[in-house]
Amino acid sequence: MRLAVGERPAPELTVEFVEASTYAEVLRLMDGYEIDLLLLDGEAAPAGGIGIARQVRDEFDAPPPVVLAIARAADKWLAAYAEVDATVRLPLDPFETGQTVAALLRGEVGDLPAGVAPTAG
Repeated sequence: MRLAVGERPAPELTVEFVEASTYAEVLRLMDGYEIDLLLLDGEAAPAGGIGIARQVRDEFDAPPPVVLAIARAADKWLAAYAEVDATVRLPLDPFETGQTVAALLRGEVGDLPAGVAPTAG
């Protein structure tokens, strides 16, 4: 995911990554850092990105935008249930992923790359 986004997904944006492998780690990082965006792996186990995305939406008053990496187009309905802001397909396309992250960091949900539809209503 780091390689697909890069440190500069847009000329005016610099990204600092923090990593978590469990929901408890996500909570710890969200309490200790100002998280501007979550990029979650929908295929991760045991706590997948879909479940973590939904829990973050349910437990935080103002959660950051969430991008969910999914392997199957059929998983978009699960992403919609989790109220993620956008999905990207695995394997990640660096151009599409970088553009998606940049658009959400700028608050430009309507400017997501072609093929990346917002999933949250």
